[in-house]
Amino acid sequence: MPESSKKLKILFVCTANACRSQMAEGWARHLRADVIEPYSAGVFAAGLSGKTVKVMAEAGVDISGQWSKAVDELKDTELDYVVTLCSHAHRLLPPFPGRTEVVHFPFDDPPSLAAYAVTETEALVHYRRVRDEIRRFVERLPEVLF
Repeated sequence: MPESSKKLKILFVCTANACRSQMAEGWARHLRADVIEPYSAGVFAAGLSGKTVKVMAEAGVDISGQWSKAVDELKDTELDYVVTLCSHAHRLLPPFPGRTEVVHFPFDDPPSLAAYAVTETEALVHYRRVRDEIRRFVERLPEVLF
C-alpha cells in the first residue's frame, strides 16, 4: 500500500454481480473496512441474489443495501485492484485505466451448483460453502494481493 493511511480501493467482479462479488464486498466491508474500500460489479448486472443476502445475514453480514452493477458503471472510479472471482469475468473484463492491477481468485458459482437442488435447504449448502471460502480469502486481504 503506497500510504499507510490510505485504504485500498478493491473492485470484486463476477459474471452477474449477484452472488460471489456481492459476498466479497460484504465481507470486505465487515472484516477489513480499516484497510479496504470495497466495490463489486459484474460483467453485467443481474440483480442481487436473495439466497446470497440470506446466507450472508446468517453469518452476521447485512448486504441487503448493496445492489447489482455492471463494471462499466465503475469505469471512472480510481481503483487499486480488480479481483475477478470467476474465469468468465476474468476473460470478459474490460481494461482498466491507470495503475489498476487485475488479479484472479476464482470461486465456484453457487447458483450453478444449486441448480439441481430439490429443496432450498440443499441449495443453500452451496451458497454457505462459497460464502465461507470467500470469507477466508477476504480475511487474508490485502496481503494476498501483493
